[in-house]
Amino acid sequence: MRIEETMLRTPVAPQRYREGRRATWISAVLNLFLTVVQLIVGWLAHSQSLIAHGLHSFSDLLSDFLVLYANRKGSHPADREHPYGHARVETAATLVLGASLSFIGFGILWEATMRLQQVESLPSVELMALWVAIATAASKEALFRYLFRVAERLRSPMLAANAWHTRADAASALVVAVGIAGALMGWKFLDLLAAAIMGFMILRMGLKLAWESLQELIDTGLDKDKVEAIRTTLRETPGVLGLHELRTRRMAHQALVDAHVLVDARISVSEGHRIGESARQRVLSQHPEVVDVLVHVDAEEDQMQAVNRTDLPGREALLEHLRGLLGDGVPEFEKALLHYLGSQVEAEIFLPQEYCADEGCMAALERRIAEKLPGDPYFSAITLNFRIAPK
Repeated sequence: MRIEETMLRTPVAPQRYREGRRATWISAVLNLFLTVVQLIVGWLAHSQSLIAHGLHSFSDLLSDFLVLYANRKGSHPADREHPYGHARVETAATLVLGASLSFIGFGILWEATMRLQQVESLPSVELMALWVAIATAASKEALFRYLFRVAERLRSPMLAANAWHTRADAASALVVAVGIAGALMGWKFLDLLAAAIMGFMILRMGLKLAWESLQELIDTGLDKDKVEAIRTTLRETPGVLGLHELRTRRMAHQALVDAHVLVDARISVSEGHRIGESARQRVLSQHPEVVDVLVHVDAEEDQMQAVNRTDLPGREALLEHLRGLLGDGVPEFEKALLHYLGSQVEAEIFLPQEYCADEGCMAALERRIAEKLPGDPYFSAITLNFRIAPK
């Protein structure tokens, strides 16, 4: 029995989308300004590292627009084609961002390495390149702190990736400033060495982001501590006797959970459903990052179900066999509950009250069951009951 919903419990809030869009637009405007300044000054001041950093700022600008697009698409609620929502758009965008950073970092590293082989023929670096590099580092650090606060508040891995991208850019700008300062002191190779170091840093960050996004796309589970916390929440649900096959996976800033819970085999379907729904609601309320829980209710451990007989007949055939087992003279059952446990079936039979009141009839029926039940191919136990008429 599965407890499912076709749509997730909470669509992405419009406020979350607006805050993410505003933060990204601020980043885009600053990156556009820094890109233009660094490329122009780097060219005029003969600084290869500043030009490389300007190209990296341009990649930041492209990534900002990618984030804006993914943020808009990811904010769409669940629909028929995407019943789990569109949050994975953020994951895909982070993967593209990481891959682009990797290519850019490798390109900068390669170019700097090639130029280091002919460093003496390169023109001298001008002082204005140093001031631009320092201003760039300060601007990027301030932008990182702002973006990261927004990412933490919205729990958005995509915005966090963009923030760390900005922090990497700030750190690389410091490296560029040191390289330019060294070149101004007469060591020209330091400008190119700074460009190479920056390229390596960008390459490393890009690979890290791409790897983490890829892990999410292949449904890597939550970390061990979070899984154990969810396991405890499910186990402590009243009515849950056991838990197995707990599985988790991430979907951008959200998490999905499914689990098998064990309940008493002899309770009603509706009570089992209620226990499962209670377990689901407890996880949703106690673990905010979890957006949906799929609960499978089991009457016995799956290891036991695996060895159950598959040749047991259907309900009608079993009831017909049961009537033959009880013999003639037994009135029609008012109700019959069948419990499929192990390799056989336990039956609970409800008979008319007036029949059960006849001690002779009941004694004869019990003797007949005691004689015929041992060795029966289908039934392992039969319980006789009668129902009291409502007032």
